[in-house]
Amino acid sequence: MAIDLTYEQRAFTEAVAEFAKREAGTREQRDALTDGGRHAHHQGIYQQMADLGWIEGAIESMSDTVLFLEQIGYGMLPVGGFPVSAIVAAAIERSGSEEQKKTVLGGFTTGRSYSIAMSEPEAGSDVANLSCRAVADDDGYVIDGQKTWISNAHFADAILLVARTGGAPGDHDGLTMLLVPADTPGLRISGIDTMGGKEVNDLYFTDCRVPADAVVGTAGKGWWQLMAGLNVERLILAGLMLGTARRAFDDTLAYIKERKQFGRPIGSFQVLRHRIADLATEIECCRLLVHRTAELVDRNPQQVLPRESSMVKLKVTEVARETALAGMQMMGGYGYATEYDMERHVRSTLVSTIYGGTSEIQRDIIGKTYGL
Repeated sequence: MAIDLTYEQRAFTEAVAEFAKREAGTREQRDALTDGGRHAHHQGIYQQMADLGWIEGAIESMSDTVLFLEQIGYGMLPVGGFPVSAIVAAAIERSGSEEQKKTVLGGFTTGRSYSIAMSEPEAGSDVANLSCRAVADDDGYVIDGQKTWISNAHFADAILLVARTGGAPGDHDGLTMLLVPADTPGLRISGIDTMGGKEVNDLYFTDCRVPADAVVGTAGKGWWQLMAGLNVERLILAGLMLGTARRAFDDTLAYIKERKQFGRPIGSFQVLRHRIADLATEIECCRLLVHRTAELVDRNPQQVLPRESSMVKLKVTEVARETALAGMQMMGGYGYATEYDMERHVRSTLVSTIYGGTSEIQRDIIGKTYGL
């Protein structure tokens, strides 16, 4: 089913796809860019895309953003700085001061990366339970506490921190967003090794001082500012995983057309034909859901869409995971071998159902929108 694209959008997606094929089209190229898959971001590739004006073009609308993300995911481009930076940039655009917008939005479109720090050892899905504290003093705020599972902080220029400036853990009021440069004294960034390589970090704040103008929006109202960004965050994650699901599907399809057992291609066996048919249908449903939700956001950027944004995040990440795992099963031992890309697809899709709000949380939100 065709998605209606403008001439400019079609040209844009084709250009990004061609770039991905040229710069990261082979396993050898991707290994060289990512140290064998250990790093999700290559600044040289990212800078090229920024210099071409693609980062700026990708954020003109939510529809443009998901198109760009789909191509990044499908092309396996090592530009892991883009999705999280786009989430931060959207938050600054909604709530930031003019100076913050100039710094962050300008930096983003020219190749800088940003990180957002919410999760803590005792506060993951329960965001209101944050305890990392920023205490006001005469010159600004003094931050103390820990954040964990923070994507991209090890190469980010600045971190959008969600800290408690009032109230007690469990309160929605009293949370504040602060923009903290990554080189601020008192901030220590420590990497966490994961299945996906070097992606996330622990952040330790010890007497870390930021000026008063580091506050993004209104002090104490960070929770409500975060809620206003749910559409963007969940669509960004869904757009990326849509591309990854499509790539895992195509890699599987190519393999089962070539691999022979019992004298014929394994894709000719009914059990695999039917599995491919089901996956193709699910991915097409995801495409329609992603682009339809992006269209709704573009029509009214101020409207929060809890049901639609949770549905798109839930559906696409679950289908991406299912597609990658099915691909591994259909490829047999080759799907498990690091020589092939399928094991990378599995690793990246498994975590997608956890970050940005787990599948369980998304289901809970969707149920509540129906009065349950």
